[in-house]
Amino acid sequence: MLSHRIICCAASLGLLLLTAFVAPPGHITVYLIGDSTMSIKEVKNYPETGWGMPFAVFFDETVTVDNRAQNGRSTKSFVSENRWQPVAAALHEGDYVFIQFGHNDEVPTKRSYTPEADYKNYLIRFIAETRAKKATPVLLTPVARRKFDATGKVEETHAVYAEIVRTTAREQQVALIDLDRESQAMLQQYGVENSKLLFNQLAPGEHPNYPAGKEDNTHFNELGARKMAQIVLTDIRTLHLELANRIVQREAPKTVDPQAR
Repeated sequence: MLSHRIICCAASLGLLLLTAFVAPPGHITVYLIGDSTMSIKEVKNYPETGWGMPFAVFFDETVTVDNRAQNGRSTKSFVSENRWQPVAAALHEGDYVFIQFGHNDEVPTKRSYTPEADYKNYLIRFIAETRAKKATPVLLTPVARRKFDATGKVEETHAVYAEIVRTTAREQQVALIDLDRESQAMLQQYGVENSKLLFNQLAPGEHPNYPAGKEDNTHFNELGARKMAQIVLTDIRTLHLELANRIVQREAPKTVDPQAR
């Protein structure tokens, strides 16, 4: 009986010691690659804000968010300008790559235009080269533009390219954040007028960076960027990505939210 107790105590002590020495989560990098709706803005462009900016502050000290998104870039130009290759080379096991393109890929009049088949192939390349480093790719459909029809219903502006992202995610078995549909739902909730408060829309004389005013239905202000970042953060939890364990609660900026009125 005594020997049995000794064995049990020893086992318990061993389990306690094993638990005490479990290695803490290692440091990882989350790379953001995409366009102006995600990118870091220069001071001269404020209050325009990419959603990747507030996104970066919602993680603990084990995470570095490296935002490589650039204004005006498509999948094609991101590669042709040698912006993807340094990311692929720097990846380590456990890292993440969040991939959100489409705004510039889908416009035939832009130099950044990427035909549909090429767009899909670039997405597959990003996925394959990320996985080759034992990192995790996450695909995002392009975030919605603010566009309503005459009845006040949000209009789809990324139908073809967003569907390519969804199809690629299914075929490649990649985590998908459907930012297009979810941001459309948010804009619909805000409505035609209140949704303007999420975008870089300014009256003449309202901000020194835009003395003549600004009416932008693509790029967010600080509130809009934070709302889009919150969609992504929620989906990280819903998808049960390991990254979710590293999200911390931050006090929201003191910005007036029209939905709280």
